Amino acid sequence: MRILLAEDDEIIADALIRALKRGGFAVDHVPTGSEADAALASQSYDLVVLDLGLPKLPGIEVLKRLRARKSTTPVLILTAQDAIEERVRGLDAGADDYMTKPFALPELEARARALTRRGTGQGRCITLGLLSYDQADRVVMVSGQVVELSAREIGVLETLLLRAGRLVSKEQLVDHLCGWGEEVSHNAIEVYVHRLRKKLEPSGLKIATVRGLGYCLEKPDAAT
Repeated sequence: MRILLAEDDEIIADALIRALKRGGFAVDHVPTGSEADAALASQSYDLVVLDLGLPKLPGIEVLKRLRARKSTTPVLILTAQDAIEERVRGLDAGADDYMTKPFALPELEARARALTRRGTGQGRCITLGLLSYDQADRVVMVSGQVVELSAREIGVLETLLLRAGRLVSKEQLVDHLCGWGEEVSHNAIEVYVHRLRKKLEPSGLKIATVRGLGYCLEKPDAAT
């Protein structure tokens, strides 16, 4: 899952980036409203965490422009403790949730997970055949037994699960695993998929390779 964080306070931004990455998200950070608007106009995100008090372009304007482009990307707005009018304006403009500063990082992580689940149309737990994946706790189980996966492997599996039965390119996997300034090579993606295949063998699920295009997690009725 990839998040755009629009926050001009460096201390708050640094804490949010660390918390969200710890929660398994890839994070792109911008400190101004104009940069947020440009990023949202050119890239797709699973969630936007948007401070309304941004320089150069107010956060409320960023939100309005996003919705004017018919984007349904979930938006979590951040506002000052006493800015009730701002919160109301943000929700009326199309925000999905809000938090007031100061806030607890674990709560923000939980709200981010809830909004991204809502955005994908999935519940907390995704089940496919004998495999179940708890998106909140990031736990993978096969027939009730926990499968030990690295953070990167979970990221790849989550992306494939959310698109089960459809082609997922290596570029899409990289986009969902990495924020700006981070790099994951296509060779590394191949390694993660190879490890996943081994670890998912007891589930009966198969990750098919579409040569030159990407991968497809076959649904149980297609897997043999």
